[in-house]
Amino acid sequence: MPRILVLYYSSYGHTATLADAIAEGVRGAGADCDIRHVPETAPEAVVRQAGFTGMQKHEEISDPAAMKDYDGIIVGTPTRYGRMSSQMCAFWDQTGSLWQSGALVGKVGAAFTSTASQHGGQETTLFSIITNLLHMGMTIVGLDYGYEGLVGVDEVAGGTPYGPTTVAGGDGSRRPSDTELGGARYLGEKVARIAMKLAA
Repeated sequence: MPRILVLYYSSYGHTATLADAIAEGVRGAGADCDIRHVPETAPEAVVRQAGFTGMQKHEEISDPAAMKDYDGIIVGTPTRYGRMSSQMCAFWDQTGSLWQSGALVGKVGAAFTSTASQHGGQETTLFSIITNLLHMGMTIVGLDYGYEGLVGVDEVAGGTPYGPTTVAGGDGSRRPSDTELGGARYLGEKVARIAMKLAA
């Protein structure tokens, strides 16, 4: 049975909520799934002042080398000026030995993100994740248009062909909608099914 890692960073819980939905999709397809967050690298004073509470319900990943034990890795981070957060970037900056050894070559990879606004850099942030996964030799899976939530225009909603997303609102008060969570579950299931086929 394939093992899938949902790896994320979250300041206020939006990407963590998407991570939970992705894991539901993975498990619903019959694969094992672990959810882990990367370490917080912001100074403690900044974390307290900003009220970061987004990663309290999942375990921290202890070492990037742990990724080699998974058949698929789904990476999520909020956007920071149209790219991945510094916390997630710092984690991937420690993966040189995995790249050198080809430890992630052929594994399934995917991405998800959260932005404050509808046009806050969702797609560029996803590509900043996907670039890392491609350099590792991973097989990239996106959120295809088989998920009908991508084509609706009746509500504010995230979601791109490159991965599921959510719109948090400028003050972070908007939580992921049913449509956005549905896209996350869809991606999780799809990654699990592809990992199963590649493992066969």
